[in-house]
Amino acid sequence: MVATDLTVLVVDDDFRVANLHAGIVDSIAGFTVAGTANTLAAARAVLAESAVDLALVDVYLPDGSGIDFVRELRCDAMVLTASTDSTAVRAALSAGALSFLVKPFPHTELAARLAAYARFRRILEAPQVDNARVDAALHALRPGATSAAPTAVASPTKDLVLQSIAEAGTPLSAGEVATAIGISRATAQRYLATLVATGTLRMRLRYGSTGRPEQEYSTATSTSDHTR
Repeated sequence: MVATDLTVLVVDDDFRVANLHAGIVDSIAGFTVAGTANTLAAARAVLAESAVDLALVDVYLPDGSGIDFVRELRCDAMVLTASTDSTAVRAALSAGALSFLVKPFPHTELAARLAAYARFRRILEAPQVDNARVDAALHALRPGATSAAPTAVASPTKDLVLQSIAEAGTPLSAGEVATAIGISRATAQRYLATLVATGTLRMRLRYGSTGRPEQEYSTATSTSDHTR
């Protein structure tokens, strides 16, 4: 059976943060964005049109509570919020959230949580489980943060990807990397996704005059790539 990507709904009242989180999701192999929403109404509209495996949900939304929204979801959820209230953590977990991330956090932190969620899903693909498999699945959701991110396997192609970005002097898109070193865009994207997840590269969104912003990659030499 051909594996399909895990679909993710991103819900945040700030459209730039929602797009940033969507860009991180898109940078991780095995994930695809089902949609972004800045209100609960918009999020429910996405759910009515698309199958969603995981929702990334902010707590404070213009038309209600993200935690209440998590409680009504039929899919898995993680809460990403600026709230530091301990009662919000308990409420989110009680509502069914699998994870709780306090903003600001580095891009690699969200990438690590997504990688952990993918492992959680793979462990529970078996139609029947025992206690050992349940424990393994729950353990997979709580990795050692950045240590849980996929490792970047040494290879000439990986080295070329890094070299192309280092020599460019400016951030490059996956398509620009592919053109620079003569590989397919899909291959470039796979290497870039792993390098972002391990913290070797950082990803930002390049906003144009029209259309969806494009992902661009640069070396991880700056500490300013935290999500708000």
